[in-house]
Amino acid sequence: MTTSQITAVRLGDTGPTVGRIGLGAMGMSGMYGSSDDTESIATIHAALDSGANLVDTGDFYGAGHNETLVGKAIADRPREDVVLSVKFGALRGPGGAWGGIDNRPVALRNFLTYTLQRLGVDYIDIYRPARLDPAVPIEDTVGAIAELVDAGYVRHIGLSEVGADTIRRAAAVAPIADLQIEYSLISRGIEAEILPVTRELGIGITAYGVLSRGLLSETVRAGASFDAADFRAHSPRFQGENLTRNLELVDALATVAARHDMSVAQSAIAWALSRGTDIVPIIGARRRDRWTETVGALDIRLTDEDIAAIEDAAPAERVAGGRYADAQMAMLDSER
Repeated sequence: MTTSQITAVRLGDTGPTVGRIGLGAMGMSGMYGSSDDTESIATIHAALDSGANLVDTGDFYGAGHNETLVGKAIADRPREDVVLSVKFGALRGPGGAWGGIDNRPVALRNFLTYTLQRLGVDYIDIYRPARLDPAVPIEDTVGAIAELVDAGYVRHIGLSEVGADTIRRAAAVAPIADLQIEYSLISRGIEAEILPVTRELGIGITAYGVLSRGLLSETVRAGASFDAADFRAHSPRFQGENLTRNLELVDALATVAARHDMSVAQSAIAWALSRGTDIVPIIGARRRDRWTETVGALDIRLTDEDIAAIEDAAPAERVAGGRYADAQMAMLDSER
């Protein structure tokens, strides 16, 4: 697929121009089990060559490994050809344990310094707190990033997993390009309050979890087991009876997808794309063949009847288990 075949959209009213889909790099640093750096870099190159210029990472993914990996992958590319989205603020211990969130201005300036070094760039296109820090007003965090925008180290401000009130408060301080948040066929919580607010304020959505961490694909089957380091080993949707029930939805979705010569993953991506041009799916492909499958979803045109059939096959209200374990759900301002 040539670059011209992937259309470009503006991310919100004030954000950068990005490809209609983006690449999420988190899974390339062990969050879903082992990965191969060489194949990961090849996948990043394939995404960029296809016109998907938005690459999403976080300074805590693999304790810096992910930023270093992305930096290697883009080192031979013109800087203006890549839109780097970076999350910060999540704290980790040397054994990988989570240590909370730190969004203080002094901390985020420190985080950014190391991010620029690992990525090998002199600015970040979109910089965002990974989660809301309950000890730091969002106004302070956004104000500090705005100062970095003025200084040239950041181009745009983003948010992640925050609710409608926090979005309004943040947007009152400085322009917000996008909200990164989980949104998929079976995780549709943003539709009630959050999506109307982002649309009112002209803020884009970069949707992660579109494939529900592989659940909405053919890669997870009944009785699947996951390495202890794999996020899914601790995710309620992948446990025991929950997984059994959820795979029944996937099987129903597969039947619908087959009628239209789509894979399950493509049907889930095509559904997300159909929700509006203000929504840019971020797909966590770790291999080139998975990226090829992802790009294929862009050629699918769903009718209203197709969308209804997809939604009937996998209704969000029937999914078993929360999208995170209880302790992680408690950290989500978007769920309050």
